Amino acid sequence: MLTPQDQTRLDALYASMKEATEGALGYPVARDFDYAPLYRFLQFPANNIGDPFQASTYRVGSREMEREVIDFFAAMFKAPANDYWGYVTNGGTEGNLYGLYLARELYPNGIVYFSEETHYSVAKNVHFLGLRHIMIRAQKNGEIDYEDLKESIRLHRDVPAIIFANIGTTMKEGRDDIRRIQEILRELVMRDHYIHSDAAFCGPFAQFLEPKPAFDFADGADSIALSGHKFIGAPMPCGVVIARKRNVERIGRSIGYIGSMDTTITGSRNAFTPLILWYAVKSMGEEGLRKRLARCQELAGYAVAAMNARGIAAWRNENALTVVFPRVSDTVKNKWQLATQDVSHLIVAPGTSKALIDALIADIVEEQA
Repeated sequence: MLTPQDQTRLDALYASMKEATEGALGYPVARDFDYAPLYRFLQFPANNIGDPFQASTYRVGSREMEREVIDFFAAMFKAPANDYWGYVTNGGTEGNLYGLYLARELYPNGIVYFSEETHYSVAKNVHFLGLRHIMIRAQKNGEIDYEDLKESIRLHRDVPAIIFANIGTTMKEGRDDIRRIQEILRELVMRDHYIHSDAAFCGPFAQFLEPKPAFDFADGADSIALSGHKFIGAPMPCGVVIARKRNVERIGRSIGYIGSMDTTITGSRNAFTPLILWYAVKSMGEEGLRKRLARCQELAGYAVAAMNARGIAAWRNENALTVVFPRVSDTVKNKWQLATQDVSHLIVAPGTSKALIDALIADIVEEQA
């Protein structure tokens, strides 16, 4: 039993997290979710150990729901009907690591190419995997510099190319064009290549954008990773990775102890997050995700217009939910939890309100006065 002091600490932490959640504008996390109907599953020692498409000796898990989540996103990403596989990860970084892991198994001596706007975890992932890499310049909007990419690949045409494409960069939501990258590879006669799409934030809605970004399997991706806690919303980090099944089969090995194949990054895997994502996609479906996107886009457009009207030089990429503006003071950054580098940004994730945006603008204007 907790002591009164420990209970007080818990209550204080709850109040602190509640206050911080309500005022966070700089990170891609949805806040409008309610998974109360799933709380009863927290009483079980659930574990989706092993491959989600195979049974395991340990049966306290949610593999059936996990497979339905994979099927939902595989269809959305236009994965080949008989050549896809995936699993629910603990976040986008694990999904990106998995895509790079598959690429390394296909091309052990390959070089990874990614832009300078790529998430910091990718450099760590290539270090884990012992892969050579070349960082490519980015354009002002965060998109990769295709000429620099082409020249870098040309200089290493004798080595397989592993392309890490950003489908929504961290600071500016710049989106790399996989079709254009494919054209570069064809022009350079690079037959040995692998393309991974990091669609952490944009994955659940990119298919609905007009024009649609070139990022999915039909466009030439070999694997795609998304986060579940960003646009969809979840009380803990989670994600999904989808890959071509024929590539996954190269790395799987049978483990008698668990009665399943070892095909994922971790051994034991969260069995609660597949339930969360299953509940979300079943509740919303594609139509619900479209409506969710429309509301956020409308508010992102409002934020840019309202900032510009108050003298703040804000902008966003086409159809983006990330609003970029000049770097703010530490006081404003810390109050609103704004991701800040050379610029600052706010992300209009589901659950963001017009009132919060107006309050942020008022604070920036007051400091500039």
